Amino acid sequence: MFGVGGPELLIICLVALIVVGPKKLPEMLRSLGKGVAEFKRVGNEVKSTLDDEVNRAEAEARKREVDEELARRKAEKARLEAETAKAEAEAAKAELEKTQAEIAADKADEKA
Repeated sequence: MFGVGGPELLIICLVALIVVGPKKLPEMLRSLGKGVAEFKRVGNEVKSTLDDEVNRAEAEARKREVDEELARRKAEKARLEAETAKAEAEAAKAELEKTQAEIAADKADEKA
């Protein structure tokens, strides 16, 4: 965990036993264990919160990409529809001009 092996841990326990005394050592170790457990719990909560935030940010980024792609496709579709409508209008205008020219020619033939 902290790079402390068996012999080092034994020395630490012996020093703690001498410094704290045999009556207070179990209570101190219990408190230390509770502190370590609380530290791990808080660490897990922080990790969980960070993971949730990262997932939320990634989901928002994916949604933004999808929305941008949909907007691009809609714009392209609208552009194509506008071009088609323009071509149809030009064809209708040409047909109308042709019909008007034929009518004018027929009237000219009738007068002559």
